[in-house]
Amino acid sequence: MKTTKVVLKSVAVLTAAFALVACGAKEEAKNTTASSSETAVSESKAMAELKDGTYSAESDADDRGYKIVHTITVKDGKITESTFDYEDKDGKMKSENEEYNKMMSEKAGVSAKEAIEKLNAGLVEKQDVEAVEVVSGATHTSEDFKKSTTALLAAAEKGDTAKVMLDK
Repeated sequence: MKTTKVVLKSVAVLTAAFALVACGAKEEAKNTTASSSETAVSESKAMAELKDGTYSAESDADDRGYKIVHTITVKDGKITESTFDYEDKDGKMKSENEEYNKMMSEKAGVSAKEAIEKLNAGLVEKQDVEAVEVVSGATHTSEDFKKSTTALLAAAEKGDTAKVMLDK
C-alpha cells in the first residue's frame, strides 16, 4: 500500500513537472517568435538606406501663424543633422521666441526651445524616429516632429531632395 502511494505521488509530481516544462516551452517559443519578428522589423528599418543629401519639409501655417519647417542632412547613409522648428510669417522661429518659451515653460514645464532641441538631438543620436522619446509637456510638437521626420526619411530613402509639403 505504501509503495502504491509513493508511486502515485511520484507520477503526480512528474506529470506536474512535465506540464510546467511544456507550458514554459510554449511561452518561450512565443517570446522567441515575437523577438524574431521585432528584430526583423528593426533590421528592415535599419536596412532602408538613406541617400546622402539635404531634405526639407514644411507645412502650411497653423491657427497661430506658425508652419513646420524641418531639414535633415544625411551623410554616409546616416542622419548628421536635424533642424526641426516652427516659423512665423516673418521668418522668426518659435524656439527663439523668448515670450512664447517663457509662457510654455511655465504652463508645460518645458519650453519650445528645449523640446525642439531634445527632438533634434534624439533623431541624430538614435537614427530612428520611433526611438526618439516624446517630450513630456510638448506632445503636439513631438507628434509634428515625428510626422515631418517620417516624411523626410521616406524622401531620403528615394534620394528625392524636393521640398516635402506636409499636411497640417
